Amino acid sequence: MRITYVVRISVLLLLAGRVMAADVVRVNTFPNAKALPFYAGVQKGIFARHGLDVRMAFTENSETQRAGLAAGAFDIAHSAVDNAVALVEDARQDVVIVTGGDNGMNEFYTQPHIRKLTDLRGETLVVDAPNTAYALLAKKILLKEGLHEGRDYRVKPVGRGELRLKAMIDSRENSAAILNLPFTIQAEQIGFRSFGNPVKILGPYQAGGAFMMRSWAKANGALLERYIAAFVESLRWSLAPANREESVALLMDRLKLSNDIAERTLRALADPARGFTPDAAFDRQGFRNLLALRAEIEGGQPGAPEKYVDLSYYERAMKRLTK
Repeated sequence: MRITYVVRISVLLLLAGRVMAADVVRVNTFPNAKALPFYAGVQKGIFARHGLDVRMAFTENSETQRAGLAAGAFDIAHSAVDNAVALVEDARQDVVIVTGGDNGMNEFYTQPHIRKLTDLRGETLVVDAPNTAYALLAKKILLKEGLHEGRDYRVKPVGRGELRLKAMIDSRENSAAILNLPFTIQAEQIGFRSFGNPVKILGPYQAGGAFMMRSWAKANGALLERYIAAFVESLRWSLAPANREESVALLMDRLKLSNDIAERTLRALADPARGFTPDAAFDRQGFRNLLALRAEIEGGQPGAPEKYVDLSYYERAMKRLTK
């Protein structure tokens, strides 16, 4: 009897170990307000409940992130999906976009002495990377004012949002940048001048989303569906009114924000017009606009959206959440 009892305990422990083992997913993103679902999903155990061990890493700029994804340094990237298009078109990498997320949460900010956009003639625009996403939005906005890169203004790559804001704080010569949350709120408090949200100026735009190497997605389809479901659940938790205090505390702790800025940031994140897209849905018209903008500024002909996007993983993930 004792031997049988020991064997049964051993089997139970082995089974428990199997149940407790989680699939590792390496994720790379930017340390800004858009990372709130990750902060919440890890801390509240949402990813773990989906059988996932999500290991986060943060990038300083888009070029580093793109290179890391292509090199296999991580599995999934979350950032402006124009980076995925750049990987396909410029680096000839087979990358696929699987979710949406937001329209950028951006505002075009300048130094206080810039009273109209044409005052940027002879000035410096600071960007993350010069050939993708929000840099292209900024170039288009300035082009509408008759300003051409190289001839009328300089482009200076400095990296992610907090580094663009720091560059503007450190030197009056860094005259303008597109910033996102929470740096837009900080820029306003400093006294920088906002020329508005690029979406209001240029129209719908698909910005943030998840993308990865297509080979990884195909080899890990069920895992990817669980990951997307867990991310959407984490997003829902982050924006739920009942969790406001905890979400504000997470923003304060992870981004070193004051309570006032964290509160304002969360309100903006919860506004579908300027914050997260509900359930990380993909904006098809915004993506078509992205492709057209990229072709206009960078040259070439945009491919069909299906060349870059596969929403079947997202659709199956959403079905998991309704069961």
